[in-house]
Amino acid sequence: MPGATPFRSIHAHGFVRVGAGTPLATVGDVAANVAGILDLARQADAEGVDLLVLPELALSSYAIDDLHLQDALLDRVEAELAGIVAASADLAPVLLVGAPIRRNGRLYNSAAVISRGRILGVVPKSFLPNYREYYEKRWFAPGHGLSGLDILLCGQRVPFGPDLIFAADDLADFRFHVEICEDYWAPLPPSTLGAMAGALILCNLSASNIIIGKARDRALLAQSQSMRAIAAYCYSASGPGESTTDLAWDGQAMIHEMGTMLAESSRFGMDPELIAADVDVSRLRLERMRMGTFNDGAVAAGHPEKRFRTIGFAHRPHGRDVGLRRSIARFPFVPADPRELDADCYEGFNIQVEGLVKRFQSTAGKAMVIGISGGLDSTHALIVAAKACDRLGLPRTTIRGYTMPGFATGEETRANAWALMRALGITAEEIDIRPAATQMLADMGHPFAKGEPVYDVTFENVQAGLRTDYLFRLANHHGGFVIGTGDLSELALGWCTYGVGDQMSHYGVNAGVPKTLIQYLIRWCVATDQFDPETDRILTAILGTEISPELVPADASGAIQSTESKVGPYELNDFFLHHIARLGLKPSKAAFLAWHAWKEAEGGLWPAGFPEALRNSYDLATIRRWLESFLFRFFTISQFKRSAIPNGPKVSGGGALSPRGDWRAPSDGNAKLWLDELAAALDGEG
Repeated sequence: MPGATPFRSIHAHGFVRVGAGTPLATVGDVAANVAGILDLARQADAEGVDLLVLPELALSSYAIDDLHLQDALLDRVEAELAGIVAASADLAPVLLVGAPIRRNGRLYNSAAVISRGRILGVVPKSFLPNYREYYEKRWFAPGHGLSGLDILLCGQRVPFGPDLIFAADDLADFRFHVEICEDYWAPLPPSTLGAMAGALILCNLSASNIIIGKARDRALLAQSQSMRAIAAYCYSASGPGESTTDLAWDGQAMIHEMGTMLAESSRFGMDPELIAADVDVSRLRLERMRMGTFNDGAVAAGHPEKRFRTIGFAHRPHGRDVGLRRSIARFPFVPADPRELDADCYEGFNIQVEGLVKRFQSTAGKAMVIGISGGLDSTHALIVAAKACDRLGLPRTTIRGYTMPGFATGEETRANAWALMRALGITAEEIDIRPAATQMLADMGHPFAKGEPVYDVTFENVQAGLRTDYLFRLANHHGGFVIGTGDLSELALGWCTYGVGDQMSHYGVNAGVPKTLIQYLIRWCVATDQFDPETDRILTAILGTEISPELVPADASGAIQSTESKVGPYELNDFFLHHIARLGLKPSKAAFLAWHAWKEAEGGLWPAGFPEALRNSYDLATIRRWLESFLFRFFTISQFKRSAIPNGPKVSGGGALSPRGDWRAPSDGNAKLWLDELAAALDGEG
C-alpha cells in the first residue's frame, strides 16, 4: 500500500499486527464462551490487531468429552457462531474461532475463519491425538485429505478443508494458514505445506493441557517451525476454566517470527489475556525470495500452491499510527541479552582467529605484517593475530607491527599503539611517513608542500596510500603478508582508500565485522581474560578514544578530524546496513524502524555494559539525513572498492559484503531509486 497510508502506520511498511487471545473457558457453557471471545475480539479491535487467534474448541470448550456428540450442544455452537459472525461486521480483526462443526454425518474439530460479517472458510484438524490422555478419534473425524470441499454454515456456503490459504486483497503479504494443536506435533505439519504454498503467518488454535516441561516443548515447536518455514507462527492454547477432571491448563500463547519470540503470555492467569505483535510479513517474503532452498523444497513437494485454494478477502486496513509492537534492536549486530552477546563474541573472535590461522598455514610466510594506529580496527586485528600465533604455537614476535605517524597523528593514539605492541610482545617498529609524504606532495605540485594549509582528499590519501605501500614492501622484505584492518562498516560506506590504501591487504580479518561489534569483541577479550592485565588496561583505554582517521591536523580550536561527523554515526550506519543490504528493505521502512529504535534513549534495551553517556537518540530528520548519506555512499560511490576486496572470513549472520559471498552488485550503480523512494515517503514528515 505505498502512498496510500501515512508514514507512521505499520501498514505502510509491511507489518501485520497479530494477536493471540486466551479467554476464560467454561465446561461447555457456549454462551459464556462466546461472551469471552467477543470481549477479546473487541479489545483486539481497539488495539489495532489485524488477525486474532483463539484456542481450539474455544466455542464449545475442549475437555467436555462425550458432550461433543450431543446435538443440543452442537446446535447451540452453530447458533452462537452465527452471532460471532454478525458481531464481526463492526470489527477489524480476522477472527480464528475453534469450534466443533458437523459436516456430512461427521464431526470435525475445526477453526472458523471470520472477517467483517463473513465466514471465509472452515479448516478441520488434520491429525487427531489418540494416545495417553487424548481420545479425539472417539468424537472427531480427521480432516486430512479433504480438499476442494465446501460447507453450508450459518447460512453461508463457504470453503471447507485443510487446503486453504487466506489472503487479504488490500494489504500486501497478509497471507495466513491455519492448523490445530496436534497438527504441529506431526512429522510434517500441515503448516509446512501451507508455508510453501505462500502463507507467511502460520496460526495454531490449541487446547493442549499442561504438564511439567510441555511449555518448553510447545515453544520449541513454534520457534523451529517459524524458522524452518521462514514465517511467523502464532499459537494460542486454552487457559483456566476448562475442566480439570483429569487435566490442567496454562493458557500459553506465543508469537514467533523466524525463530525469534515476539510476544508471549503470562500463563496460569485467572483473567483473559491478549498478546499482540507486529509481524514483518514483507521481510518474510524477501527472505524466502533470497533463500533458494525454501523454494526448492516447494518444488520437491510437488508445488503445494497448486493444491491449495487461496481465499481472498477485503481487510480494509486502518492505516493509522498505532505504534509498533515489536522490539527493534538498536544494534542489529550486537545482542542486548548478555548471554547471547557473550556467545556471539566468543564465536566472532574465534572465527577471525581460525581464518587467520588457516591463511597463515597456507602461505610460505614467516611474518604477519600489520599497521597499528592505536584505533579500534587495527587494535582488534592485532589481538586476533596475537591469538592466532598462540594457537599456532608461534612466538608473538612473528607479528611485525608498525606505527606510522603522519601529519595529524595524535600523541594519545601513538602512545596507545606502542603500549599495545609492547604489552603483546610483538616485533614493533615505527616509520615516520611525513618525509615521504612531503616529497610525494611536492612531486605532485600539491599546495601543502609549499606551506599552504590545503587538506584535501589527495592530502589524505597520500598518507593512507603510503602506509599501505610500506606494509606491502615490508611484507616482501620480511617474507610475510599484510593483515588488513578495515571493517565491514567502512566497506559499506567506502570509507577506505582504494588500491594501495587501507582497502587492500593480503587477508582482511575484520572485513566481516561491523564497527559496532568490534568494540564488543575487544570488551569480551578483556572480560574473559584472553590476555594479561596490562594488555587489558591498554585495550580499555583504546575503547575510549574518538574514531578518527587522523589524516587532517586539528583545527584552530584543537578539535581532531572526526569520522562520524563526516559519514554519520556508525550506530546508525550499521542499522541501515543490516536492514537494507542484508534484509533488502525499502529505505522508508529502514527509516521507520530506525525512528522506533532510536527516538528515545530511555526506551528499549541496550547491550550489556553500554555506557550511559553514550546512549544517543535521533529524531526523524537526523535519521533521514544520515540514511540519505548512507544510500549515496553505499549504492553510488563505494561498490567498486567492495568488488575488489581481499579474502576475509564472514563473521556475522547479518551478512558480509564480499563479491564472492553475500553481496554482488554493479560497480557503476547509483542510488537514485532508493533516494526517490525515501523522499516520496518522508517529504512532509518531521
